[in-house]
Amino acid sequence: MKYQVGKIGRVIVARFEDKEDVLGNLVNIAKKEKIKAGVFYIVGGMREGRIVVGPEEDKIPPKPVWKQLGESHEVVGLGTIFWEKKNPKIHFHGAFGKKDMVKMGCLREKSETFLVLETIIIEIKGIKAKREFDPVSGLTLLKL
Repeated sequence: MKYQVGKIGRVIVARFEDKEDVLGNLVNIAKKEKIKAGVFYIVGGMREGRIVVGPEEDKIPPKPVWKQLGESHEVVGLGTIFWEKKNPKIHFHGAFGKKDMVKMGCLREKSETFLVLETIIIEIKGIKAKREFDPVSGLTLLKL
């Protein structure tokens, strides 16, 4: 285990409008506000998204299982912001519900707001973490 201790910096409250890119907006805020480390919470609706719902098998490197939202869903989730080289890299896990169906997974591609998403971003100061590509797993992982 590796860890660092930081302090809470700024708190940003954002509203994403209908059809806006969820992941893109998070990246844009992190760039504009120069948030090098942070955690965020999301609640609201998404109309589109591609999520990973686990690996096909418990092997490394993992082969992801993809699911498409494809229509409006309620969403609640949380994630982290750390930079990979010169850009913020978002890691977001959420639960996505529609009628009697709930999906849980890691939002990685194509994300679009339905009606409104409320987001709270909490900046973490004093952390020297970053994301780096790990050739063994084939993933971009947190490095402390």
